[in-house]
Amino acid sequence: MSEAMERMMLEAAEFHSACSVGGCVEVAITEVVAVRDSKAGPDGPVLWFTRAEWKDFVAAVQTGQFAID
Repeated sequence: MSEAMERMMLEAAEFHSACSVGGCVEVAITEVVAVRDSKAGPDGPVLWFTRAEWKDFVAAVQTGQFAID
């Protein structure tokens, strides 16, 4: 994805925070999914995922594949 496209998508995105003891992340779901560290602020780095990738990740979390013992 080009830098210009990323900027355009971020301007239109509505981020929602999810926090735990270790910190917070912000997630925006548009045509794609953008994830960023809330400590870095709006100018920090963003990880991009397709909706299918995000759906697979969420399913894996829900089934305990990333459980920390």
